[in-house]
Amino acid sequence: MTVKVEVIEGGMPHNRILITGLVGALVLLYLTYLNVITGMQVFSFFGGLAAVMALWWGSHTIKVLASYGIGTGVPSAGMIAFGSGVVAMLFATKFGVAAPIVAVIIAAIVGAIVGFLANDVLSMHIPVMIKSLTELAIVGALTLLGFAAMMTGSFMIPSLITKSFPILGITLVSYDATFLAFIGGSLIAVVFFLGAIAIQHPFNACLGPNWTQDRMLMLSLECGFISMVVAAIMSFALIDVASALISLIIALVGWWYTYSHYIALSKRDAAAWLDAKPIPELEAQ
Repeated sequence: MTVKVEVIEGGMPHNRILITGLVGALVLLYLTYLNVITGMQVFSFFGGLAAVMALWWGSHTIKVLASYGIGTGVPSAGMIAFGSGVVAMLFATKFGVAAPIVAVIIAAIVGAIVGFLANDVLSMHIPVMIKSLTELAIVGALTLLGFAAMMTGSFMIPSLITKSFPILGITLVSYDATFLAFIGGSLIAVVFFLGAIAIQHPFNACLGPNWTQDRMLMLSLECGFISMVVAAIMSFALIDVASALISLIIALVGWWYTYSHYIALSKRDAAAWLDAKPIPELEAQ
């Protein structure tokens, strides 16, 4: 029998975080479709913001799951999230404009299956296991899709397996340079680990007797933006310089803003524990 070992009063309810993260990530992903409509790539940064929003939601899902006494499984949860999510993400990219919605549906199915196996076959018997792993699979798929859209300009399969070359104002697509593409160049593997680390680090860094939700969620945003910085740098090889530069600037500004606020919240929580007394030692028996 698994007993929940941590109860946090107050803060934003998890279901509100779930809805905000899911809807926000989907809306931002679809804003990258403006690239297709306009024939430009300047709207690619919306994909990075979608990934940040998904990671913000996913970090709290890991906190909910880990509150049942499996803190040592936090890194594993991050890997499961993206291991399940990459299956849904790659499958969904072939469905054109419907890709984000398809990714959510497929990821939910894969996550639920993995959750069932962990809970009922491996007998972990954690009340929120199936729900949490379903959420994490969706988070993984949306994060991968978001960074893919930011780095290539689109979330559809042609942009992930080809390389575009601007020549005299005309964009040419080459199928011979797949080693430079998002998938062929293994950039998807880098994004996988950027997301997996970013989703599990916030709770690992903030857990303890002075855990506060706002501080952890701010750190999750900071981790998301620093991952976006790395992805934006890699995007210079795949999209035009101006579009990649916009993504990089937005990522750097977002990172500095969230990092500054995280430090302020850390100082607040540290000061709140200055008067805490040490745990008394037991007398020798």
